[in-house]
Amino acid sequence: MSLADELLADLEEARDINEGPEEDEGSGLEDEDGTQLEDVPEEMEMDIGSAESVTSIAKLRHSKGVMLGPVEADPEYRLIVDANNLTVEIDNELNIIHKFVRDKYSKRFPELESLVPNSLDYIRTVKELGNNLDKCKNNLNLQQILTNATIMVVSVTASTTQGVILADDELFRVTEACDMALELNQSKHRIYEYVESRMSFIAPNLSIIVGASTAAKIMGVAGGLTNLSKMPACNLMLLGSQRRSLSGFSTTSLLPHTGYIYHSEIVQSLPPDLRRKAARLVAAKCTLAARVDSFHESVDGKVGYDLKEEIERKFDKWQEPPPVKQVKPLPAPLDGQRKKRGGRRYRKMKERLGLTEIRKQANRMTFAEIEEDAYQEDLGFSLGQLGKSGSGRVRQAQVNDVSKARISKSLQRTLQKQSMVYGGKSTVRDRSSGTSSSVAFTPLQGLEIVNPQAAEKKVAEANQKYFSNMAEFLKVKRESEVKQ
Repeated sequence: MSLADELLADLEEARDINEGPEEDEGSGLEDEDGTQLEDVPEEMEMDIGSAESVTSIAKLRHSKGVMLGPVEADPEYRLIVDANNLTVEIDNELNIIHKFVRDKYSKRFPELESLVPNSLDYIRTVKELGNNLDKCKNNLNLQQILTNATIMVVSVTASTTQGVILADDELFRVTEACDMALELNQSKHRIYEYVESRMSFIAPNLSIIVGASTAAKIMGVAGGLTNLSKMPACNLMLLGSQRRSLSGFSTTSLLPHTGYIYHSEIVQSLPPDLRRKAARLVAAKCTLAARVDSFHESVDGKVGYDLKEEIERKFDKWQEPPPVKQVKPLPAPLDGQRKKRGGRRYRKMKERLGLTEIRKQANRMTFAEIEEDAYQEDLGFSLGQLGKSGSGRVRQAQVNDVSKARISKSLQRTLQKQSMVYGGKSTVRDRSSGTSSSVAFTPLQGLEIVNPQAAEKKVAEANQKYFSNMAEFLKVKRESEVKQ
């Protein structure tokens, strides 16, 4: 056998060894580079085509176990708490840096501290200005830090300041401090972003109500979720409140007793007059949500959604316009129609209050005749047909006896006595005719001659006897006669 034949035989044997037996083919899996993978267990083999959802066959993504026990035992929660504590330390460090920059830069611009009370805005302004205070005018970077009104005040004050220019080493230390403060502020924001991303796992219900950012700030200031759940709603509303000393500025814009909840998005969406009331309501619901989260109840956030829906319903109720008042007619009276007064007394009252004949005559006016004014003052009040001979009517006016003036019986008798006329009576007082006869006809005696002055003479004689000026006592008994 030649050398070439031996080489071919060796290659065929090596090929047979690499291929292996036929029954082992397809029994395993190979990855992309051709390496053999372990066999899949029989209990994991399933019919992928009959699966209804991907979660029924791919369970690794949702395989994180449910947290048991207190939430503080979870390592991720401890990391979040440490991150919140770190943000508090960063805030303290920023305050220290702000004091350092303020002390150093007060040589150049001492009035800037009172004009820009916010620490970060002050640090950014110092870094932007440096030794050159003329940069206040038309500076785009400064307009992103301060408002236009504050920039105007700063520029006017900078032109009259008594500060001196800083040395190069002092300016370098101030700039270095400003850079360090801005770096720490960026780190704090990155920590907040991480905490906000994990708040849906730590406190899902609280995050649904006020948002992840506000929930992270509240939990960080409170010192953990357990401490937050033990806190009453009135204290929860004050978390994050700051006192600002605005020397020279108006204090009307300050809002005391306002914290993170008041400045949250859900409260700021309301009108200003309802924000305090809304902050109290949201603080009460956040307390309930924090207690639910501390006991790991409602992990899917159902309680948080229910509480937020209740809050929104109340917000809508507060903002509803008042109902329009409808003018309603008075209801019909319940009692029936009363019976009209009747009888003799009612008729007499109508007769007494009725229109008399004199009033009727006074109300009548003669056609085409100028009436005379009764008061002579052009008031237009006339007497009508009273005192006139001719009424201008064809038929005589009918006198209604009902509307006549009432006269009592005693007055009728008195008038009747005065109107009695005896025969031959002729006196000046009675104004009777002198031709009257003294012969009277009576039903008992027939003809009777009467002296009408006899009764009057008898009365005059009696008065003269007892009541005249010349009258005296006729008979007076003496004391001796009385004793006897």
